[in-house]
Amino acid sequence: MSTIDSVQVPASGSRWRQVLTVVMQHGLLIAAALVMMVPFYWMVISSLKSNIEIFAQPIQWIPNPARWSNYKDAFTYPGFNFPRLLWNSLYYSGLTMIGTVLSSALVGYGLARFKFPGRDLLFSITIATLVIPGVVTFIPTYVLFQKLGLLGSYAPLILPAFLGNAFYIFMLRQFFMGLPRDLIDAARMDGANEFRIFWQIMLPLVQPALIVVAVFTLLGTWNDFFGPLIYLSDPDSYPLSLGLYAFRAQRSTEWAMLMAASVLVTLPVIALFAFGQRYFLNGIKTTGLVR
Repeated sequence: MSTIDSVQVPASGSRWRQVLTVVMQHGLLIAAALVMMVPFYWMVISSLKSNIEIFAQPIQWIPNPARWSNYKDAFTYPGFNFPRLLWNSLYYSGLTMIGTVLSSALVGYGLARFKFPGRDLLFSITIATLVIPGVVTFIPTYVLFQKLGLLGSYAPLILPAFLGNAFYIFMLRQFFMGLPRDLIDAARMDGANEFRIFWQIMLPLVQPALIVVAVFTLLGTWNDFFGPLIYLSDPDSYPLSLGLYAFRAQRSTEWAMLMAASVLVTLPVIALFAFGQRYFLNGIKTTGLVR
C-alpha cells in the first residue's frame, strides 16, 4: 500500500501543476488581451460622449446617456462622405489584394517547381529586395508614374501589386515546395498543361496561405496613408484612411465626432477578420509546412 501511495502522490501533484500552469497561461493571455483592448474601448465610449464628458474627471467608463447621434452626425457630415470613402477603400484594397495574391502565387510557383538557369540567383535577388527601404525606391517610382501621366489616379497604388511582393513570393514558394510532386506528374500524364496544373490543382492546395496573403494585403492597404497622400489629389478619390485625416483637420475640436468616425473606419476591418478568422488562423498555422 505504501508503494502505491508513493506512486500516486507525485502523479496527482503533477496534474495539479499542469492545471495551475494552464490557468496562469490563460490568465496572462486574458490580461494582455484586456490591456490591448483598452484603447479601442476608449475610442468606442468616447464616440458616445460629449466633448466635455470625454475629458471629465473621474473617467466615465460607461457613457450615460449614450449619444448615438454622434454617429449620425459623422456619417452625414458634408466633409466626410463615408459611403464614397468606403467604396474608394474597398476598390483600392480589393484590387491590390487580387493583384498581390495572383502575382505572388505565380512567381512563387514558378520559383518552386520550374528548373531553369539562374533560378536560384533570381530568387536571391527577389529576397534581397526586402532589405531595401521603401523610401529609397519611392522617388524613382514617383518619377516613373509622373512620366506616364498617372498621378492623381489609383494606378500608382494598384499597378505595383500586380508585379508581386517579395515577402509573399518567398512565403508561397516555401508552401509550394512542400506539396507532393507526384500530383504534378499525375496531372501531366492526364494531359493537363502547366497553367491548368497551377490553377486547378496547386492553388486549391495552398488556399490557407493565399488567405493569409489576402488578409495581410487587405489590412495593409486599408490602413495605408502615405501612398494615397502622395498620389491622390482629388478629395472624392480619398480612401477612408486619408478621409479620416481630412475630417480631423476640419473638426479638430469635435473629439466625440472624430471618435465616431474612427469607429466607422474600423468596423469593416473587424467584420472582415471576424468572418475569415478561422481560415486566417488555419493559414498561419499551416503556411510553409512541408507535407
